[in-house]
Amino acid sequence: MRGRVRPPAAPLPQRQGVDPVRVRFPEDAAGAWPTVRDHLLDRFAGAIGASRVDAMLAGGRFVGADGGAVGGDEPYTAGRHVWFHRDFAPEVPVPFPVEVVHHDAHLVVVDKPHFLATTPRGRHITETAVARLRARLGIAALQPAHRLDRLTAGLVLFVVRPEERGAYQTLFRDRLVRKEYEAVAPYAPGVALPRTVRNRIVKERGVLAARVEPGEPNSETRIELLEHRAGLGRYRLLPATGRTHQLRVHMNALGLPLVHDPVYPVVRPEPAPGREDYGRPLQLLARVLEFTDPVTGAEHRFESGLRLSAWPDR
Repeated sequence: MRGRVRPPAAPLPQRQGVDPVRVRFPEDAAGAWPTVRDHLLDRFAGAIGASRVDAMLAGGRFVGADGGAVGGDEPYTAGRHVWFHRDFAPEVPVPFPVEVVHHDAHLVVVDKPHFLATTPRGRHITETAVARLRARLGIAALQPAHRLDRLTAGLVLFVVRPEERGAYQTLFRDRLVRKEYEAVAPYAPGVALPRTVRNRIVKERGVLAARVEPGEPNSETRIELLEHRAGLGRYRLLPATGRTHQLRVHMNALGLPLVHDPVYPVVRPEPAPGREDYGRPLQLLARVLEFTDPVTGAEHRFESGLRLSAWPDR
């Protein structure tokens, strides 16, 4: 069996901690595009406009593997790679720091604040944990081994060496990382805890909220009540699986939606850029990561230094 061919290294440096975009010309479309410009127009004109594509070509913004500018009139070559830097829309800075919990030759473990995305996606590109850390630490190859939702705070593990990323990702894939979360939600004396919630969660692309459907369970969380007061409870959540929004869905299914959750039980409109209410963070924190290091064999236990604002004296 043929192994995967690694793409060539990017000839452009990162910009604001974000990699350049790599475009690979399709192999199976010989003759579809006579020139490079024809292909790039077909690929990007719908998103940014034909005049913008032409301006980028004229400005030498598209480059080949040698770092040289690619001309729009060059013949289309199947399998060719070209790179360019996207234009970043202005982003409102998330006014909270990314705190480094641990840093060695293999790993960087950080406390990601609420409202900061882990990796570039959608309208959040430069205001992401990975972009901030690359710029701050000077580690261009830094990559996350897993992802934490933008609205969730707490521990995220990043890998320093690209050749080791697969080993750490496998830990999460194979459920070899013990993850412990903390949440604040309503206290309901009629809900018997601790308990383990198992159900089938379905999350459709483009739909903000996940839903529970009948069928074989694909998610599991143990939920424990740690303490309660004034109508609120502080909960320990121990996920055995990692479905999108799993903890929020499971707590909501018990009638215990997390404090300040903008999706469960009711989806609220996403705020416009710059209108985020930083005083109402989702009350969910990734508190503990515990695992055996697949590279060094060391036993790791990392604990977040953050606190949930709805339980300030924790």
